[in-house]
Parts: sequence; C-alpha cells; structure tokens
Amino acid sequence: MEKSKISSNVDSIEISGIRKFYNKVVKVEGAISLTLGQPDFPVPEGIKKAMIEAINENKTVYTSNAGILELRQEISNMLKTQDIGYDSDEICVTVGGSEGLMDVFSTLINPKDKVLIPTPAYPAYESCVKLLGGEIINYNLNESDFSIDFSKLQNIIKQQNPKLLVLSYPSNPTGAILSKEARDKLYEIVKNEDIIVITDEMYSSLCFEDNYYSIAQFKDIKDKVIVVNGFSKMFSMTGLRIGYVCASNKYIDSIIKVHQYNVSCAPSIAQYGVVHGLRHCMKDVEYMKGEFIKRRDYVYERLIKIGFEVQLPKGAFYIFPSIKKFASNSEEFCESILRKAKVAAVPGTAFGKGGEGYMRISYAYSQKQLEEAFDRIERVLL
Repeated sequence: MEKSKISSNVDSIEISGIRKFYNKVVKVEGAISLTLGQPDFPVPEGIKKAMIEAINENKTVYTSNAGILELRQEISNMLKTQDIGYDSDEICVTVGGSEGLMDVFSTLINPKDKVLIPTPAYPAYESCVKLLGGEIINYNLNESDFSIDFSKLQNIIKQQNPKLLVLSYPSNPTGAILSKEARDKLYEIVKNEDIIVITDEMYSSLCFEDNYYSIAQFKDIKDKVIVVNGFSKMFSMTGLRIGYVCASNKYIDSIIKVHQYNVSCAPSIAQYGVVHGLRHCMKDVEYMKGEFIKRRDYVYERLIKIGFEVQLPKGAFYIFPSIKKFASNSEEFCESILRKAKVAAVPGTAFGKGGEGYMRISYAYSQKQLEEAFDRIERVLL
C-alpha cells in the first residue's frame, strides 16, 4: 500500500464540525440554518465608502507587514477605552482573527509543547495546535455557567507544566463572558506561573454587560499575555478579513515574521475601511449589539418554553442549550432536528468533548428566521 504523502499533523485534523454540519444543511431543501457565526447586518455604509475611496485612490498595494500605521493607532486608541494598553508598534494587523491565531501558535509552539485549551471551545484552537505538533490538554468549564474551574485549572498547571493557556471570552460557543472575579483569579495564576496566555477576544464588542473584563488589563503581566481580536463580528465584515494581534515587543516582532511569510500583509482596502469604521461607525456597532440582545432574549425565552435547560448568554451571538432532557447524543439530536423540523444547529461535540450534551444555536439571523425556526422545533418536540 502506498504510503501517504500528507503530513501526519494535517491527517490528524478534520474540517470544522461547524462547517461539516453546515454542509449537511445545504442538502436539505427548505432548511433554516442557525449554524454560522456571521452577522446578518450589512457592512456599515461609511466603511463601504472608505473602501471604494481607497480603490479609487489606488491604495491597493502592499502595506507594511504589520498593517497601516493609522489602523494600528486607532486599534490602540480603542483598546485604551477598555483599559488595555498596547502601542501601535505592539500590534500586527492580520487576515482575520484566524490568521492571527495561527501566527501566534506558530510563533510559540515547538513539537510536544503543552497547550491548555478550554472545552467546549472554538474548534480552531485544537486544530492549530495539532497542525504544529503541540500537545493539547483540555480544561473543563463549569456546567452551571461555563466559567473556569480554578482549583482544577491550578492543579493541571502544577502537574502538566503547560507552555500556553488559551482563553476565549466572550465565548464561542457558550456566550459566557469573563467576570471580574474570574479575571482577578486568573491574574494570580498567570502572575505566579511560567505560562503565556493567548486570549481570543473576537467578540469583545458584543459584551452585553456594562463592564468588560480581560486578562490583558493588567500591566505587570503584559509580557505573559497575547491578545487576538478582529473586526469580522464588530463591523459585520466577515469576508473582508481584518484581525489583529497585540503583544509586547518581546513577542510581536516574531509574530510579524510569521505573518509576513504567510500573507505579507492584510488586505489594504479593508484596512482603510476599518480605520474609517473605528473613527465614525461606532454607532453602527451599538445598534447591532442592541439587536443581538433582543434576539438573545427571544431565543432564550423560546428555548425555556420548549423545555431546554440553558444559560442566558452575556456576550457574542450564540446560545448553548443542554439537549440532555431530549437525547443522550448531540450529533444524533441535531440530525433529528434537521430531518424532522428542517432546522440546523451545531452539535456541541463540534466544540470538543466538553460539548457533548449541548447544541450551539447562532442568533446572528433575522427575527423572522428565528421565529420560524423555533416554531418548527416546538412542533417537533412538544
């Protein structure tokens, strides 16, 4: 038998469980999909006009590897409003948050390095680590509210001595946010352990509470924290691919090196669009957030009425109800709902072993679609 020429690291990963289920949906005629994390709002008009202007002014050439200075300065200014301090030379603009994550992992991971990843969590974390030959160690989240179990986390760190800790708040898939109490407990751990934190804050603009908390708000552990974020969700510009990484100079030069050889630079015209967005389109962001809160409340109430056990999300645009009352297997349950109700949600197992017994519903869809979807689910389950 011919030996595979494919890298064993590539062979060890599968396509995202989210996309896998979405691909099933498109084969079901009349199905309503609540699977993708893509806002249904258009890109703000001001951003569109700024990108068109950039094209007309021939701003279509390579930018600096780290991204245009105006954008990095605007990102720095925005972060300061969240008590997160990075200067423009500590920021690298990337091709979406996904490239940012891969750049950071590529910069830090040697084969066999141990990486702590929450479960359930966005599946790309584990896949990136596998691609690079790192060793994944999962830390479970509390079932009551998907918060961190600090006593278990501390024990794992003491026993396993991991190099990296991945955080994801506001969370995809659970909608949980980082509380002040949890942030402060994390700070004590990070300060006293030899560990680097990669904090994915892609949904930071969609925190539904009055205050936003991040491990990056502590200046004395800045050398131990790397932030990955972006504008796909904030400005509803998923296909325009602008993300960013923030890190102290100790790391950012190496991250930019990886980024340079991957993509040279992020798309120029989209960078100019985001500059305009940060200066002039924050009202659009607030409007979208307000609409997501209305949809969250609607979806939460419908799920409770149908009989699901579910936590009220405090950020992002996902809700993660337990299906244990109705079935023992997430994938089978979601297949059944797709077949009988023609409604698609993502099985919790797409987000790791901690996702079994749950499903992820995205409410980044219109009110009309959500109403029809839950009417269908209700008819099937009640």
